[in-house]
Amino acid sequence: MDPLTQGVLGASLPQAFTSRDNIVTAGILGFLAGMAPDLDVFIRSSEDSLLFLEYHRQFTHALIFIPFGGLMCALVLHGLIGKRRQLSFKTSLLFCTLGYATHAVLDACTTYGTMLFWPFSDVRIAWNTVSVIDPMVTVPVLTLMLFASVRKNPLLARLALVWVLVYMSLGWTNRNRAMAVGEELASSRGHAPVRLEAKPSFANILMWKVVYETEDRYYVDAVRTGLSSTIYAGDSVEKLDIPRDLPWLDMDSQQARDIERFRWFSNGYVARDPQNPYRVIDIRYSLLPNQVNALWSIELRPEATPTEHANYQTHRDARGEALAVLWQMMKGQGGSTTEQLLGGG
Repeated sequence: MDPLTQGVLGASLPQAFTSRDNIVTAGILGFLAGMAPDLDVFIRSSEDSLLFLEYHRQFTHALIFIPFGGLMCALVLHGLIGKRRQLSFKTSLLFCTLGYATHAVLDACTTYGTMLFWPFSDVRIAWNTVSVIDPMVTVPVLTLMLFASVRKNPLLARLALVWVLVYMSLGWTNRNRAMAVGEELASSRGHAPVRLEAKPSFANILMWKVVYETEDRYYVDAVRTGLSSTIYAGDSVEKLDIPRDLPWLDMDSQQARDIERFRWFSNGYVARDPQNPYRVIDIRYSLLPNQVNALWSIELRPEATPTEHANYQTHRDARGEALAVLWQMMKGQGGSTTEQLLGGG
């Protein structure tokens, strides 16, 4: 998730299990350690723009790395903060390790994918229960963490942890409901999906992007969960077929290898951009959940040399307009009920 959320959750865990006297220091150390795993974003290359995709949420986010990450944070932060506040190194180490430990688990609740089991597996774990930015997580936890510090009351930090568990459970429930609607929708079209997933849209767990795969296409729809479900039928796109879509590509070239790296990052959900024949997109993410309008892609060049890399790109054009439409969808405007769409009414 975003750095602020990572920090405040990292602060809340050590605060929840310390004394009143140490609660402020526990919060500071946990806050900084809770953000530390994302320092992996600085692993980049000017020549290989996909390099950071391989290392972001990799070893620094692995469960096995938590003790090492906590120790590294303690070695830096104890002299700067802990020692000045009369903490033993052991206590600073405990606070830093607890803060560090929250990061990867929280990231795994999002849709991006986190290599929790590196180096034993490079599978990107994504439980798809919350957006990478969600104020309904951040604001309550931040508020409770601050009040816990001011009032020196560990109970408030424990309430922050309970809130996160409750919210993630609600996200899990809504995700499963959206998937069930997606399966009904696919069946109504005569499709038997090879796989189907539901992912929360931006900053909420009410609107879900349902993506399912058939033999030759991906289908994207939006489902609003609530007291009843609302469906926003969406787009579809052909799955990437390199011989058909990129017949000029040398399969021994670096660009071809970069497509496979991007395919791994995208969990296989890749297609040629309908608007750009030289662009391969990750269809899992878009600001509007019923669109194939990717937030990121790689762009290829027929004239590239065999050793040149594809170019990773992000796309966030017309964000304000898309967010306005998303807000209307969240209010249930313009969609179809399950009875109307699936029942043919």
